[in-house]
Amino acid sequence: QVQLVESGGGLVQPGGSLRLSCAASGFTFSSYAMSWYRQVPGKERELVAAITSAGGSTNYADSVKGRFTISRDNAKNTVYLQMNSLKPEDTAVYYCNAKGRRWGLPVVYWGQGTQVTVSS
Repeated sequence: QVQLVESGGGLVQPGGSLRLSCAASGFTFSSYAMSWYRQVPGKERELVAAITSAGGSTNYADSVKGRFTISRDNAKNTVYLQMNSLKPEDTAVYYCNAKGRRWGLPVVYWGQGTQVTVSS
């Protein structure tokens, strides 16, 4: 059974930091590209950051460049999102995403999401 379980969300003041984690199981984590998305009510889900399967390449939304860092530990089947200098506009539900292939076919898995609220 495929599972992506996010944790680490919560309430933080502007300028603060949070570290999100996403623990994966049920698939070959090291073969999958991993991403973090976020969504606010009434808006489409947007890509925040992505990392290749071996962790050699990352990319970020312009709005988070220089503040957020995505990383992964393939030995622990976990991907992280370190969020620094948080702003109120970072408030959203953050989702973990895995993209790869299973039985030769492309597959995409999603976590259930974790709420991040940036407010004073």
